[in-house]
Amino acid sequence: MNDTNNEVKIIPYDPQYKQAFRALNEEWIKTFFKMETGDYKLLDNPEEHIINKGGYIVFALLSDEPVGTCALVKLADEPLKFELSKMAVSPKVQGKKIGYLVGQALVDKARELKAESIFLETNSVLVPAIRLYEKLGFKHMPVSDSVYDRCDTQMLLTFDI
Repeated sequence: MNDTNNEVKIIPYDPQYKQAFRALNEEWIKTFFKMETGDYKLLDNPEEHIINKGGYIVFALLSDEPVGTCALVKLADEPLKFELSKMAVSPKVQGKKIGYLVGQALVDKARELKAESIFLETNSVLVPAIRLYEKLGFKHMPVSDSVYDRCDTQMLLTFDI
């Protein structure tokens, strides 16, 4: 993966990568946890539950292969709020800042849209992910209701609008 011709490209959602969105996420979820209803909802129907509702999905491509992904799920219009969700990076390219690239692309998108905030849910065992979110500017917040049993950590990034 250190071939200088292989540059990571961040691209917006394309239906040809729908299966990659699911496969990349399913891989990490099943490694640490079990798939839950909320996972199936978003991963089986990303257009219906994310894109068509004003959200965004990006992919990281390396040699035209999807190796990372992340979604920005719209939570509210006024003020505009999103959830950063379904970030996944293939184990074969972890440690190459791909998670940061897809996360930063969506933080930039939310900022460009003049969003008030981005919320996220994760689990405390995912220490590298939490460090990444902190690097992106997210702050820890008290944990409230979640659709995921595995959620024990919630974070928020607010923008000065």
